[in-house]
Amino acid sequence: MKLLYVTGILFLTVTFSVNACPASDRAALLAFKAALHEPYLGIFNSWKGTNCCKNWYGVSCDSITHRVADINLRGESEDPIFQKAHKTGYMTGSISPAICKLERLSSITIADWKGITGPIPSCISLLPFLRILDLIGNKLTGRIPSGIGRLHRLTVLNVADNQLFGGFPRSFTNLSSLMHLDIRSNNISGQIPKDFGKLRMLSRALLSKNKLRGSIPESISKIYRLADLDLSFNQMSGTIPASLGKMAVLATLNLDGNFISGTIPATLINSSITQLNLSRNAIQGTIPDAFGPRSYFMVLDLSYNRLRGPLPKSISLASYVGHFDVSHNHLCGAIPNASPFDHLDATSFSHNDCLCGKPLIKSC
Repeated sequence: MKLLYVTGILFLTVTFSVNACPASDRAALLAFKAALHEPYLGIFNSWKGTNCCKNWYGVSCDSITHRVADINLRGESEDPIFQKAHKTGYMTGSISPAICKLERLSSITIADWKGITGPIPSCISLLPFLRILDLIGNKLTGRIPSGIGRLHRLTVLNVADNQLFGGFPRSFTNLSSLMHLDIRSNNISGQIPKDFGKLRMLSRALLSKNKLRGSIPESISKIYRLADLDLSFNQMSGTIPASLGKMAVLATLNLDGNFISGTIPATLINSSITQLNLSRNAIQGTIPDAFGPRSYFMVLDLSYNRLRGPLPKSISLASYVGHFDVSHNHLCGAIPNASPFDHLDATSFSHNDCLCGKPLIKSC
């Protein structure tokens, strides 16, 4: 009887140890935790015991290997721990390189904590299974890790709303699986790589509110899956590649707040783009008279440029034009008294040289 009891205890002990996370993963998590301070919600209170695969907040393990596969810590969440506290999260400290000892990590989300500082550990580029890196909404500094191109499985890179600086690493365009790129609201500078078009799986490229300069790479038009391209509020110059208007699924193109010159390619007017914002640049010439049934614009903003000439007659052929703004240019001539102009107010046409007709006060 005693032998059966001891055997049972040994069986349970062996079973538990087999299903538990390795001691090395647990140690890495605790070292990661030690570099952070979360004073209000107590999200790390559950990080105790020997099995980090069971009931450790924000930690998930692979069901077969029992290695830590996901870290999911969001400072803004509908999780009960946030609802009970009636506040969003706040955390200080830094991301410890100890996280890189979790060799089977597939997803790292440490987002919207507002106070986490320091660099992105360069060793993150050595995690061969990493698919998601989401560090939005902190105060991270330093550069995007130079070896990030090694992450051939990476599909999501989101480092928006931080204080990162420096340019794109040389290896960046080796991210052959990347689908979602968001680096908005940082201090990233330099030029967009000329071979940016190598990112053939990319569907969203959100690069606004940085210090990017130089011209828009022609190779971007080779990214046939790209639906959203946002380069607004940078220091971009040069002309707009006409090939962008020939992209099959590009729906949003925001280039506002740059130093872009040249003329508006006619291809942009009769394309799949539904939100086109070219405002606050140095674009010259006329608005292309190239509208047709394929032209469907939720937003068409050409304000604060150097456009001249009349409003194009073909605009009446557009399927739809919602928000339309050509203010602060040098346009002349009569505003057509028909769709799509019949729902717009005077602010859409103000501060031009000699536009006239409703909704402006000046008659023709």
